[in-house]
Amino acid sequence: MDQIIIHVDMDAFFASVEVRDDPSLRGKPLIIGSLPNERGVVATCSYEARKYGVRSAMNIKEAYRRCPHGIYMHPNFYKYKAVSDKLHEIWDTYAAASQTIALDEAYLDVTETAKTWEGARVIARTIKQRTLNELGLTCSVGLAYSKTAAKMASEEKKPNGYFEIPSAEAFVKLIIDRDVRILYTVGAKTAEKLHKAGIHTVRDIQTNAEEVIRLCGKHGRWLTQLAFGIDDRKVTPYRPEDAKSIGREVTFQQDVSNYTVLQDILVLLAVCVEQRAKRVGLKGKGVTLKLTYSDMKQISRSRTVLLTDSAVTIYQETSQMLEQLEQRPVRLIGLGLYNLSGEDEERQLTFEDMLADDLKADARIRETLLSRLQERYGLDFASNLDKIYNYETLHKTVEYMRKYRRKYEL
Repeated sequence: MDQIIIHVDMDAFFASVEVRDDPSLRGKPLIIGSLPNERGVVATCSYEARKYGVRSAMNIKEAYRRCPHGIYMHPNFYKYKAVSDKLHEIWDTYAAASQTIALDEAYLDVTETAKTWEGARVIARTIKQRTLNELGLTCSVGLAYSKTAAKMASEEKKPNGYFEIPSAEAFVKLIIDRDVRILYTVGAKTAEKLHKAGIHTVRDIQTNAEEVIRLCGKHGRWLTQLAFGIDDRKVTPYRPEDAKSIGREVTFQQDVSNYTVLQDILVLLAVCVEQRAKRVGLKGKGVTLKLTYSDMKQISRSRTVLLTDSAVTIYQETSQMLEQLEQRPVRLIGLGLYNLSGEDEERQLTFEDMLADDLKADARIRETLLSRLQERYGLDFASNLDKIYNYETLHKTVEYMRKYRRKYEL
C-alpha cells in the first residue's frame, strides 16, 4: 500500500491560545514576542496582524512601525507546551507513527490505521473537529501521499483549512507554475541562485534538471525529484536523543559591558540547560558559548568535556571561555550542550573523580554560585530556580540583574 500521510498545523498557535483564553483579543492584531520598547523579534502573530505585513521572526521595531495599534505580549511557553501536549495526544491516537515537528505541528502516518483514502479523510476531519471541540483551537490539515505534499496541502487553505493531494500527478499540477520557493528546503539563498540562472518556477526545474543539479549539487538532485512529486521519506517519530544540542540564550535590552554580570548570567543559563537536559534524559560531551557584540559581530566557542548534564560544569567551562574573549559591549549571550547521548558511558574513575564524589563538590560549588548571586542582587535564586526556566521569568531576572549592577556602579 502507498503511504497515506496527514500533516497537522495549528493556526497562529501562540496567538490563538491567547485569544482563546482572553476573548477580548479576538479580531485584534495580536503580536506575540518582544514588546515594542524592547529588543527582539516576533514569535508569531494573529492573522489580523499579518494583514499589516507583520510576520514571524520580524524585528519587533519593524512590526511596531507597521502595526503601531497592535496588542503586544510576551510568550508564555509553559502554557503553550501544556496545550501542545494535549494536541499531540489527540493526534497520536490516529497514527501508526507520529513525527513532531514543533509544538504546533506534526506528520501522522495513517497508512495502516486508515486502510483506505476515505478512511484517512475521516481521520483528518475527526482531528480537526476534536482539536476544536476539546481545546477550542483551529488547525489546518493536509492529506496526501507524501510528507512534502501533506505539508503543502495543510498550507493551501489556511487558516482552519483542509486540502488533499492524492498523487504525484496532482501535486505537480498544483505547483508546476509556482515559484521555486514553494518547494520544501528552497530558502532565500537557493531561490536567488536559481533565479539568477533563469530558473523561476517548478516547471523550469523540470526542464533544467541538469543545470539545477550543477548549481546545487546533492540538494539540486533532491529538488528535481520534488519537482516531479517524488518524496518517499517515512514519518519518523522524534526521539529526544535525536536533538543535536540543548541551549539557552538571552538578548539584553541594552548592551552589557560589565563582564561580572555576564558571568553571573551564565550561571542562570547553565541551570536552564541542565533542567532541559535532565528533563529529556540527555548528557553532552561538548559545551558551547555564544556571544553577539553591540556591532552584531557573533562569536562562538566550544570545547569537549566528560559526559555531563551538570550546570556547574557547563558554567565553569563557558565562564573560562568568556574570560578569553575580547571584552566589549555585548548584545546577546548564550550557552549550550552538544554531542548529546541518552546513556551514561562507562569510564574508569580517577582519584579526583572519587574525591569530588565524596565531598559532593558539585553541590557545594552550585550552592556557592547561587549564594554569590544572592549577595550581589538580593534575590533568592536557590528557592526559585525551577521558575528560571520560564522564558519571561528568565528575561525579567536578567534585566533586573543588568539594571541593578548598572545602578550600583553609578
